[in-house]
Amino acid sequence: MAADAASCHSLSDHQVAALFDRWNAALATGDPAQVSALYQADALLLPTLSDQARTSTAGIEDYFKGFLSQHPNGRIDQRVIQSDCNVAIDAGNYSFELDGQGWVKARYTFVYAYRDGEWRIEHHHSSLLP
Repeated sequence: MAADAASCHSLSDHQVAALFDRWNAALATGDPAQVSALYQADALLLPTLSDQARTSTAGIEDYFKGFLSQHPNGRIDQRVIQSDCNVAIDAGNYSFELDGQGWVKARYTFVYAYRDGEWRIEHHHSSLLP
């Protein structure tokens, strides 16, 4: 069933790209609570540097406690953006400069959902490039 036009929110490619910038800026704060606040309460995070799926705000925040201790600085290397009614997908390759490791390259997918008047991350999958 098609969504009612009044309840359908969509984003331009530029606006979707800005959601990554918001997430990357949250990483720069070093505060895992600020990062986890960008995820839906029932989000799924399949993180880059852990084999444990995170399915709660507490689990997501726990992952970022360790990740942020490496002072990540992210950049998009290649992306494809798709958006529709109340959902946007940003997928591609990104890199992070991490303390003691240099640049780490990974594939990513962010699925953003519009709920309760906000765009938040519903699904985030990140895996090291082979």
